[in-house]
Amino acid sequence: MSLALPSEVGGAVRRGLSPRTVIAALVLAAIIALALAAPLITPFDPLDQDLLALNQPPGAEHWLGTDHMGRDVFSRLVMGARTTLVVGFGGALVAFILGAGLGLVALSFGRAAETAMFALIDLVRAMPDVLLALLLIVALGAGAQPVMIALGIAFAPFFAYVARATFHREAVKDYVTAARLFGGGRLHVLRLHIAPNLVGGLITQAAILLPRCVVTESVLSFLGLGSSPDQPTWGRMVADASHYIETSPHAILAPVLAIVALTLSLSMIGDAVRRRLDPLRAADEAAL
Repeated sequence: MSLALPSEVGGAVRRGLSPRTVIAALVLAAIIALALAAPLITPFDPLDQDLLALNQPPGAEHWLGTDHMGRDVFSRLVMGARTTLVVGFGGALVAFILGAGLGLVALSFGRAAETAMFALIDLVRAMPDVLLALLLIVALGAGAQPVMIALGIAFAPFFAYVARATFHREAVKDYVTAARLFGGGRLHVLRLHIAPNLVGGLITQAAILLPRCVVTESVLSFLGLGSSPDQPTWGRMVADASHYIETSPHAILAPVLAIVALTLSLSMIGDAVRRRLDPLRAADEAAL
């Protein structure tokens, strides 16, 4: 017996999207919808403490229970989704702009500028992402914006490498050679002919790095170096509940499952984007 899919899901599958990609997109859409509607659907203030309701299990009043300070876990989870998404996506956006921008500027000024710029980028890339982000936050201070800047600097080299690799791949093709023979300068050829072909690779890299930015933000929040304490985040919820895991496992299970669901959905969508926008992989799969 075959199961009938809803019309939207069935249409997506017919358009070439795998069922797991459709499910991942639905999960991501649900998380984003909850984050956007957070002020309207949270039954309690996520910062309100009830000392008479410490570590309560899930029930009719508190859907996901309470934590060690009597705060409603569901309200904190939904509000924390906002911070986690904004900081994670914001960090990826900063990395995209910074990495691609520096890479293209260096490439546009010739071999010497490229060598100098990518030597600096290699120094940044040599440090582990989390460690570099930790050092930058210590220097910049706590808060959502410093975390986004730290994530952007830590992950910017990935976009710079993609920009350089795509540039050199396209620079030897016939259409670029023809543009140069017709008098096109380096900047003209880069802006009108090569740059449009960089977009696909950069978008693919952004889709791949998004889950890493989310996980890194959660790690920083877990260590107490993320957003300010008055902003609930999933990483801080895990850190707070880890000391009471035996008496109130629900308080740590909810944010952990949320992080897993978000990162897995982003990873699956990123893999689908990579398959769509990578012409070499598409050619290989078609050959098979």
